[in-house]
Amino acid sequence: MRQLLLVQQLLQSKAPPTAPSGRAMLSELSPSPTCLWEAPAATVLAGDDPGDLPGPWRLMLLGDGSPTRHLRLLTGHPVSVELVAMAEEPEGQAALGCPSEVKELTPPLLRRQVWLSCGEQTLAWAESWWNQDEANQHLQDRNLPIWLSLTQGRSELFREVDGLALVQEPWLEDRFGCSGPFWSRHYRFFRQGRELTVIREVFSPALEEWLGTTPRQPLH
Repeated sequence: MRQLLLVQQLLQSKAPPTAPSGRAMLSELSPSPTCLWEAPAATVLAGDDPGDLPGPWRLMLLGDGSPTRHLRLLTGHPVSVELVAMAEEPEGQAALGCPSEVKELTPPLLRRQVWLSCGEQTLAWAESWWNQDEANQHLQDRNLPIWLSLTQGRSELFREVDGLALVQEPWLEDRFGCSGPFWSRHYRFFRQGRELTVIREVFSPALEEWLGTTPRQPLH
């Protein structure tokens, strides 16, 4: 009961944000994007040649650096986090469209969904899964990127990229302002060998302005 009250207080700490256009943001969790193609997990974990993916996109999608830091360095603008939803994951729902690694987290789970923008451009969408106690500890400021939330105490983290995929959803097309599919990846954070969270990110093709063009089709 105590941890549910903490989650409710966290959710109620601020009014639901709105998009730059003024339209209301979603107050409930959206279904995870539909996966059209996914790279073999063994290939991603081994860091094998991802085929036709250009070098800068390889670093963004398969590198173990902070994506929010990369976005700031690329654009010269700080990354703003626009919260879409943060709610308890219903029992049994974690298996629907989410990375298989989510099953390794200890329930009850919390899921958080955000848009990431630099200046006027929305460059990514992200969702993350947490044990509720971990969320209470690490997500005190809902507007901070997860990387900053986890490293405020300067404790060492390990990031493992587990998946690379092409995904599609009409609401992604609407916000990014272009047709899909879109490149996506998911990874985990570990601290002292313990899994903290599973994170999925979907990137806007607008990043081609800095990273160069990339095919949005299955890699061979």
